[in-house]
Amino acid sequence: MKRHIIVVLILVETAVLSAVAQGRRGSGFTVVEATIPEMQAAMKKGKVTSRELVLQYLTRIAIYEDKLKAVITVNPNALKEAEERDRERKRGKLRGPLHGIPIALKDNIQTTPMPTTGGALAFDGFVPPYEATLTKNLRDAGAIIIAKTGLTELANWVAGAPTPMPGNYNAVGGFGMNPYDPRRDPREATFDGRPALGTGGSSSGIGTSANFWAANVGSETSGSVLSPSNQNMLAAIKPTVGRISRYGIIPITADQDTAGPMAKTVADVAIMFGALESPLPDPNDPATKTCMPPPGRNYTRFLKADGLKGARIGIPRAFYYDRATPPGEQEPRGGLNPEQAKVMDEAIDILKHQGAIVIDPADIPSVVDKDPKNNLLVWNTCSGVNNGKGKDADCSIVFKYGMKRDFNRWLETLGASAPVKTLTELRNWNVEHAKAGAVKYGQSNLDISDEMDLEADRARYEADRAKDVALAGTHGIDEAMTSNRLDAILFPGASGAAIRRHRFLKASMRSRRHSASASRAWRAASRGSSNSPTRSKKLRNVVCRHRAPRKWRARAECGLFNCFRSSPFREWPRRPLAHPFIASLMERVFVSAVAVVAISTTAPSGRG
Repeated sequence: MKRHIIVVLILVETAVLSAVAQGRRGSGFTVVEATIPEMQAAMKKGKVTSRELVLQYLTRIAIYEDKLKAVITVNPNALKEAEERDRERKRGKLRGPLHGIPIALKDNIQTTPMPTTGGALAFDGFVPPYEATLTKNLRDAGAIIIAKTGLTELANWVAGAPTPMPGNYNAVGGFGMNPYDPRRDPREATFDGRPALGTGGSSSGIGTSANFWAANVGSETSGSVLSPSNQNMLAAIKPTVGRISRYGIIPITADQDTAGPMAKTVADVAIMFGALESPLPDPNDPATKTCMPPPGRNYTRFLKADGLKGARIGIPRAFYYDRATPPGEQEPRGGLNPEQAKVMDEAIDILKHQGAIVIDPADIPSVVDKDPKNNLLVWNTCSGVNNGKGKDADCSIVFKYGMKRDFNRWLETLGASAPVKTLTELRNWNVEHAKAGAVKYGQSNLDISDEMDLEADRARYEADRAKDVALAGTHGIDEAMTSNRLDAILFPGASGAAIRRHRFLKASMRSRRHSASASRAWRAASRGSSNSPTRSKKLRNVVCRHRAPRKWRARAECGLFNCFRSSPFREWPRRPLAHPFIASLMERVFVSAVAVVAISTTAPSGRG
């Protein structure tokens, strides 16, 4: 029987490849590295149809998915939906800027009739009773939801110490692999199937990077849009909480959860961002009352080639560029190695050349504060068995408290269809199904969350939340930007993701341009490292923050967002190198954004 199945699959794949080959000969259009505007232009001219786009993407999934593990579910109706979009186009009906464009969603974003699992075995095959608001928004804009992507299980809030869950692992689909180096980690201590080159987490940029679809939607609580974009060389935006509805997304904590687009270019994420937003506040997510989108939800009009001129960009040297010793500790930590620092110095010089005013240093006040009570570096998120009740005095309980509160609220919205009814039931189910792989790395974060008493621990939660905002925001980013009159703060890699605050809108940027200096920077930063089995590390992203227009600043804290970009090559296909702010791509994201390339660092897994 197996041989017959294999033969059938080979015949089907051969037919698909033949169809795609014929389409290419006819139109010459390929989805490889194609941008959303390029696809729309090709469809408008009749060079390609939405069905042909989907067929090409499905072919790539068929060829490379066994190696990359980017997908949890493929939409069985994707071709049918594409044909409907094509018929609508022929009738002159275009739903929106994503009409006929294949998009993938992180598998904690609800879809019907496709399953939504969060990567948890208890939810394997579960089809929710309603779709997420953002899913509806994408469909209204004409998008075809082609697949659900892998993720770190339940957005990386299952297992902390003593056995932390690796990034992009989940019990339903296993490990996702990085397209830049899809080998498994061969080192004995980590020889459990994880990738040699990390993929970031908990969202997945694997499929977008490998051209399985045009773009995808991730979610972030702390680093899970920024980090995978960093690791997979994508553009991305982590929006301010409230800009995109969270209704129908499996939560960690409503204090910080937000969804955002990930794509190959800045323009693509700008298009996606507008489509993801709702024209009016979502009654199912009160946070959406805070920030209203611009007219027409069109952010592409804010992309400007000369956006760096006069922009004041701060360099937070302490900890992010240079090693720093937190109060009460004996050894310094953080900082860049010499090769990384060289690449960043070159990036900063290019910013200056393009007209930016660089303020160096522009340290984050809460990072350099000598008082331990006011220092961000000694205030972490409670995670794992070492931060259970009675051992959590020196860390923030916001995540574990929020998980108990908001996960149970989300389960209630599922009604009778929910596979489990409470966080406690999920934990018990996992233990009962441990032999099936439900808890390969344990569930210490679920355990410490479930022990929270939502009434008795409320005062502590509120105090910790206030401290989070103070250290990251008031005494952190806000103070640094205000005191130095900055438009942006430039962080290397995804290192700025930990400075989390609900007011920030974050973005990641990458370039498809090439230069000789990029090649030199690449070689300088790509030498081997003892921290990775991968001999050649890729350039990683640089993060920045900047202000929105003045007319937005008075409107409910919609004023900050953060960006970074990067861009080396990949096996499928080879992408040209990029360098910090090539003059031809000096796009100021939306209003006053600045972005630079990336350096080689080990990116955090991220949560959310």
